[in-house]
Amino acid sequence: MKGFLWILALLALTACGKVEEKIPAPLEPTAAAKGFYCGMALTEHSGPKGQLHVAGEKEVLWFSSVRDAFAYLKNEGATRRIVAFYVNDMGRANWDHPQPGTWIPGREARYLVASDKNGGMGVPEIIPFADPATAQEWQSKHGGRVVSHDEVMRENH
Repeated sequence: MKGFLWILALLALTACGKVEEKIPAPLEPTAAAKGFYCGMALTEHSGPKGQLHVAGEKEVLWFSSVRDAFAYLKNEGATRRIVAFYVNDMGRANWDHPQPGTWIPGREARYLVASDKNGGMGVPEIIPFADPATAQEWQSKHGGRVVSHDEVMRENH
């Protein structure tokens, strides 16, 4: 009986404690990385890309546009536990081929929406920036509005 009570106490403590999950670092796409929706190689598309790390999934989900990443977050992602979301910082990345090392956390980015800049699939892109001032500079050249991650999630794009 004493052993049983000890096991119950241990289970109660572990159930109450928070399990810290390590947030994975952003990955760089390989030549084999394919867009989740289009199935095409990421390298075939210009503009910013997105990557999502989903709890329980071994492979990262790649998106050939940030617009596609947000579509996933609003639909399929609403029922999944997203561990990490990264996008290219277009204040530092090359538009035609975003280079390695330009990934930023998607929840912290500022986004230029409804601009005249089209992404990899030929539709208006949701353009991420680490620096709000850089987002404003792009807005002055390309129109649109600068918004937060949460605002993008509430709007239809």
